[in-house]
Amino acid sequence: MSENSGNATPGHLAWWRGSAIALSCCAFFIAFFHRVSTGSVAGELQHEFAIGAAALGTLGATYFYIYALMQVPSGVLADTLGPRVTLALGMLIAGAGSIAYGLAGSFTAAAVARTFAGLGVSVVFVCMLKLCAGWFHERRFATAVGAANVAGIAGALAATAPLAWLITVVSWRSVFVALGVASLALALGIWLFVREAPHVAGANAATADWRRALAVVATNPATWPPFWVNVGISGAYMTFIGLWAAPFLVHAHGLTPVAAGRCTALILITFAVSVPLIGWLSDRLGVRRPLVIASAVAYSAVGLIWLALPIPSANGTVVAALLTGLAVPGFTLTWSLAKEVNPPECAGMAIAIANIGGFAASGLLQPLVGWVVDHGAGMVAGGSADAYRLGIGVLVAWSLIGIVAACRLTETRCRNVWHAAAAR
Repeated sequence: MSENSGNATPGHLAWWRGSAIALSCCAFFIAFFHRVSTGSVAGELQHEFAIGAAALGTLGATYFYIYALMQVPSGVLADTLGPRVTLALGMLIAGAGSIAYGLAGSFTAAAVARTFAGLGVSVVFVCMLKLCAGWFHERRFATAVGAANVAGIAGALAATAPLAWLITVVSWRSVFVALGVASLALALGIWLFVREAPHVAGANAATADWRRALAVVATNPATWPPFWVNVGISGAYMTFIGLWAAPFLVHAHGLTPVAAGRCTALILITFAVSVPLIGWLSDRLGVRRPLVIASAVAYSAVGLIWLALPIPSANGTVVAALLTGLAVPGFTLTWSLAKEVNPPECAGMAIAIANIGGFAASGLLQPLVGWVVDHGAGMVAGGSADAYRLGIGVLVAWSLIGIVAACRLTETRCRNVWHAAAAR
């Protein structure tokens, strides 16, 4: 985009762009913290609410249920109300939900509160990408998104080993109440300081008939392969990293909760490096589809490594963690692909539909893995350890969906192909 757009000076435009991206990244940090935190406080939750693995999986999944349901509405809101208003309201709701979660006196109250926290943060990702689409050129979009994702990964990282250590010092409840207060403060900052790029600030009228715009995106066959890649790869990955990685390492490999948190953190650190790298590589090479396919195949292969590791295998878990973080990030290119095969003014809706897949799958897989663990413990020779391996095996098999879908992606060569496709 031109830095001289409108009446603003280049300096003012740079300041507004920086504020928009920085504050949306802070919101993404909080969203990821909520997403991953259940695994680190699993023991406390099970003890305090007297629940088993299946109920724990359901509690973790409440976030994903509402997140998945809200993706299309989030895209509509981002394309009509605009990301500033939508993001500020979302963080207001997330703050209230987080405080209620920290104060919950029962399993039901905790589930309802976590649902509200998920409702609030469900708009963050689409709004952040909508802001990136407005403030950055198409050939820099995947790079910008990859860099912005580092903020989310930092939030997930904070919810692993640091959170596992923190709750040995203060109550898990205090952590979530404090996070809620920070979310409310962030909502105010977003309202005051986030702005859209000048050339899109008035573009919301283009999607005033949001039903027709949504129909265009939803009936476009090229929209759906990115959705299914996220179902297979993102869904399996988020279920693993967001809840079952730490319990799997504790029960199947004998690690302490803090050591399991460190291993999970290692996956996220590697992911934080590889996400912006694959975005930059895609923009640099001018291709997306081959990178997504290669990543999907590699991630499924690494899943088999996790299952094949001997017990105990401290070095093996470190290597598997590194390989997981390196292999998985290809699914992040699906957001660029979904945007590039649809009308530019419908970017929020297109990204939202692609993003639904991972969260819908996680909402299904988190309790499913818990059910397999609960019911498998008395049915397999190794008891709890082998039951956890059986649960992780479900995720490995599930990831094959992503490989099939990746082979059906439309290659855009890093540019919007909607008008060219519509003209044919």
